[in-house]
Parts: sequence; C-alpha cells; structure tokens
Amino acid sequence: MSPGIGLMKRRLEKEKDAIALAISGIAKKYNIKPEETKTLETKYDDAAGDWYVALGWDEKRAIIKMDSVLGTITEIKEI
Repeated sequence: MSPGIGLMKRRLEKEKDAIALAISGIAKKYNIKPEETKTLETKYDDAAGDWYVALGWDEKRAIIKMDSVLGTITEIKEI
C-alpha cells in the first residue's frame, strides 16, 4: 500500500526549488544560460500539488508546470 499524495514528502517544497528546476529545464531545452532568464511569476496549486513558473528571456516567454511530489517538469508551454 502506498501513501496518498498528502502523506508523501514533496521534493519541491519551496518556491526557490521550483524556480531552480524551471530555469534548469528552460536552459536545457532552449540552450540558453540560466542567468539570461527572468522569473515573471510563480504559483502553487494546492489541489493538484503542482508548481507553475513563468519565465522570460530575450523576447520569449514560457510557463513551466512541475509535479511537486516527483520533482519533475511535466510541461513546458511557450507563450
């Protein structure tokens, strides 16, 4: 029997952890330096347990969705 999501330890507990993972994912996907990115907004969804981080660089913007329990990026959506 595995514990429910409420009982599991979250890997992305803090906003700074979510931002670091988002910047890392964007840097790898778009081949840019992490310091070139700018954090525009962060949001945590209590019901789903997901972090959303909006980043900007050059003239581009992206929203990165992450699973806080698994500590992984689930979606990168360029806007």
